[in-house]
Amino acid sequence: MANLISVERASLALGTAQVLDGVSLGVQGGDRIGVVGRNGGGKTTLLRVLAGSMGVDSGRVTRTGSATVGMLAQADVLDPGATVRSVVLGDLPEHVWAGDPRVRDVLDGLLGGVDAPGVGGLDGLVGPLSGGERRRLALARLLVANPTVLLLDEPTNHLDVEGVAWLADHLVRHRSRPDNAFVAITHDRWFLDAVATQTWEVVDGSVGSFEGGYAAYVLAKAERERMANVTAERRDNLLRKELAWLRRGAPARTSKPKFRIEAANALIENEPPPRDDVELMGFATARLGKDVIDLHDASVTVGDRVLLDRVTWQLGPGDRIGIVGVNGSGKSTLLRALAGEVPLTSGKRKQGVTVRLAHLTQEVRELERYADRRVIEAIEDVRTSIRLGRKEISAAQLAQRLGFTGGRQQTRVADLSGGERRRLQLTRLLMDEPNVLLLDEPTNDLDVETLTSLEDVLDGWAGTLVVVSHDRYLLERVCDRQVALLGNGKVRDLPGGVEQYLQLRHQSTSSPSPTPAQAESAPPASVSAASPAEQREARKVVARVERQLSRLTEREERIHMAMTEAATDHERITELNAQLREIADERESLELEWLEAAELIE
Repeated sequence: MANLISVERASLALGTAQVLDGVSLGVQGGDRIGVVGRNGGGKTTLLRVLAGSMGVDSGRVTRTGSATVGMLAQADVLDPGATVRSVVLGDLPEHVWAGDPRVRDVLDGLLGGVDAPGVGGLDGLVGPLSGGERRRLALARLLVANPTVLLLDEPTNHLDVEGVAWLADHLVRHRSRPDNAFVAITHDRWFLDAVATQTWEVVDGSVGSFEGGYAAYVLAKAERERMANVTAERRDNLLRKELAWLRRGAPARTSKPKFRIEAANALIENEPPPRDDVELMGFATARLGKDVIDLHDASVTVGDRVLLDRVTWQLGPGDRIGIVGVNGSGKSTLLRALAGEVPLTSGKRKQGVTVRLAHLTQEVRELERYADRRVIEAIEDVRTSIRLGRKEISAAQLAQRLGFTGGRQQTRVADLSGGERRRLQLTRLLMDEPNVLLLDEPTNDLDVETLTSLEDVLDGWAGTLVVVSHDRYLLERVCDRQVALLGNGKVRDLPGGVEQYLQLRHQSTSSPSPTPAQAESAPPASVSAASPAEQREARKVVARVERQLSRLTEREERIHMAMTEAATDHERITELNAQLREIADERESLELEWLEAAELIE
C-alpha cells in the first residue's frame, strides 16, 4: 500500500504540555483509522499535524506529492450568505454531480436528498441554519470533494443514530480502496467498531497503534497489560470489565472472528456480568416502591407541532430504557414530560411519592454560579458521600471515578473544558442520590475513557434510568430496553433494539412496509445459501484455521518473552520484530480465509 502521510520522530509542545513526544506513524492507502484518547490529550493536534495546518518543533511530516488532504474541524466557519448548493457542491455542473451515485448518496444521507428539505433546499442560505445543520453541511462538502486522505474530528457530533449508521456505511464502501484513507477522532465506540481497521490511542505525548476497532482495541490493551506482568490490582480494572461486556453482550460488534475474542478467556473467566440485575431491581423496588412515573393519554403540542400524541407509558422500579429517534422527533420533550417540566396539552402525569428525580439536560449554565469555586467544592455542595450499590463512597472518590483525578479536583469550575463541565454535571446529579435518572445526550463532549467510567458507575446505580442518546454503544451497554420516537408523536417499543429502529427508518424512507403476510413469508436473512457439502468443507476450513491461529498466538507469546529477555540487544530486537511482522501478515491471511469460510456456515 502507498504511504500517503509519514510522521517521523515528531515532537510538539504547546505551552508547558508536551503534546507529541517523538511520534512516528504513517497513513497508508486503504487505512481506516480511529483515534481515541482523553479530552485535551492531543488528538486534534495530531490531526492538524497530519493535515499540515500545524507544524512540529522537531521531526518530519511528509505527504505523497499527488495526495490531497481534507479535514473536518470541530468549528468549521461557513459563509452565512452562501447557498447550500455552493457550499456542498461548489462549481460542479449539475450533470456531473447528479450522475455520480457517490455524491447523491452524500446528499441523501446528510441533507435529506437533492431537495435537501432538512436545510431548506439546495438554494437555501447557510445563515438561518442551526449549528448541527452547518456541521452536516461541512461534512457533506468534504465527502463530495473526496480528498485522498480524510481527516475527521468528531464526525458523528450532531448526527442521530441513523446518521451515524449511514456515515459508517458510506466510509466503509467508499474509503477502503488502496488509493485513499481516512483518520477519524471519535468517542462513538459503535462507529469506531464499524469503520476502523486500526485504532490509535493518544496518551502522554505518544501514539499507540492497535489493530481493529474498539472491541479489538480493548482486547489488545488488556492483553498488553497482561504480557507486561502488571500487578493483579491493575489488571482488575475497567478494561477487564469492558472486555467481559464485549464478549458476553455483543460479540458481533467486532469485525474480528470469534477466536480473537475467545483469546481473552483467561482474562475474564472470573469476571461477573457488568450488572447484577436481580440485586439492582431489589434495591430499586425498596427505594421506589411500585409506582414511579406514569403518563396516561399524554399529549404535548408546541405551536402547530404535536410532539407527543396520547402517549400512555408506565416507568417501573429498576427500568433501564434507552430512547432513539430522528432529530426533532420529541425525545427531549418526552424526558421533560416525564420530569414534569413541560405542561401537558392533555392527559395526566402521576409520580410516586418516593420518587427522587434528577434530570441531566443539554445545558451547562447551571454551573455558572460555581464559576469561582473548586470542582470538589461544587460536588460537596450537594453531599459529601453517597451509597453506590453496597458501598459508601466519598465525593472525592466519585469525582475520581468520573475523571477528576488528583489536582483536577482543585481546578476552578470556570477553567474547565466542555467535557469536564459535563462530567461535573453528572457527578453533582449522582451525589444527590436520585432514584430516577433522566439523561439527555450524556455522552456529549465525553471521551471514551470517561464514558467507560460513567458506564461503570451506572452499573452499580439502583434506580430507574431513562437515556436519550445517539450513542448506540451506550444505549445497548447500560439499558435493558429501547424505545423509539418516529416523528408521529407515538412511543414505539423496540424488542430488536437499535437495529430494529434502523430497519423501521429504512422501510419508512425507501418503500412501503410489508403486509403481515409478506413479512411472514419472507425468507430469514440469516439462512446460508451454501449446499450441505460446501458447509461441511467450510467447517473443516474453520477448524484448521483456528488451530493455525492458536499456534501463531503461541509463537507470538514466545517472541514477546524473548524480546523481554533481549531488551538491551538491539540486533536481536530487530530480528524478533521482523518475526512479529511475519506473524501479523500470516494472521491477516488466515483471518480472511476464516471469514470467507464462516460466511458459508449457518
